[in-house]
Amino acid sequence: MVEGRRSRATEDVATAVASLSFEEALAELEAIVKQLEAGQGRLEDAIAAYERGAALRKHCEDKLAEAEAKVQAIVARGGAATGTVPFDAGEG
Repeated sequence: MVEGRRSRATEDVATAVASLSFEEALAELEAIVKQLEAGQGRLEDAIAAYERGAALRKHCEDKLAEAEAKVQAIVARGGAATGTVPFDAGEG
């Protein structure tokens, strides 16, 4: 029974984190790290914060991987982000 509640809570955390921007997730992750490093508070709260922090870390890693893939695609296309030609390329 406890395991079922834990997996549902994990899914809820992941769903809530998925809507955050990279910057929002990183800021929240930094705040959680500071809170955990302080070592104050209840054990249950620390575990919940750690769980959310893990979800935030994964979200940030995923966002960075997406950004890296986009940059690599741009580089592979010769720098044209949209596949269009540079403005001055048509002049001649």
